[in-house]
Amino acid sequence: MQSIRLTSWTHWMAAAALAVACVGAQAQAKAPDVLIKEVSTDVLDAVKADKSIQAGDVQKVIALVDAKVLPYFNFQRMTALAVGRNWRQATPEQQKALQNEFKTLLVRTYAGALAQVKDQTVQLRPMRSSPEDTEVVVRTEVRGKGDPIQLDYRLEKAGDSWKIYDVNVLGVWLVENYRNSFAQEISAGGIDGLIAKLAERNKAAKS
Repeated sequence: MQSIRLTSWTHWMAAAALAVACVGAQAQAKAPDVLIKEVSTDVLDAVKADKSIQAGDVQKVIALVDAKVLPYFNFQRMTALAVGRNWRQATPEQQKALQNEFKTLLVRTYAGALAQVKDQTVQLRPMRSSPEDTEVVVRTEVRGKGDPIQLDYRLEKAGDSWKIYDVNVLGVWLVENYRNSFAQEISAGGIDGLIAKLAERNKAAKS
């Protein structure tokens, strides 16, 4: 399915996972840019030290992402934004199915890309925000061999914690990218058609 096919930049989507691993209560109280820098470095170090991940053990990477990444993403908001105005027209059952399939798609994207981590480091770019802000953008660069990779995050605050609901890689926001392709699929086959296409892609990825 061309509209949902991953483009070359999504090999770097795993870097989103590097920003949200295993955040404790003490870490959650930190500024979002400091938080992302610290946990990104921690996860990079963990991936570099794990020979199974470096060897391409997809199941182990999926387990890592599932345990340390998913709790810190707002997947409901991500899915709703990606589906756009059609989200309100979906039944609760369809919304749940969309969220589950979208989550699976992203997990496998991260899993495939995390295995490619070698000598990368994450550098923060200047951040403009106020203490009272409840939504912020944290801009970073992933540096290794070759040109730096732009990687930005949109985060929302809920209580004392921050959650990611969108990621920008090389100038392309994830939600916007999928919104365009999802709209095409919905236009062609409705909400159920999109669910079926996502499920088909996820099933093929397992084989």
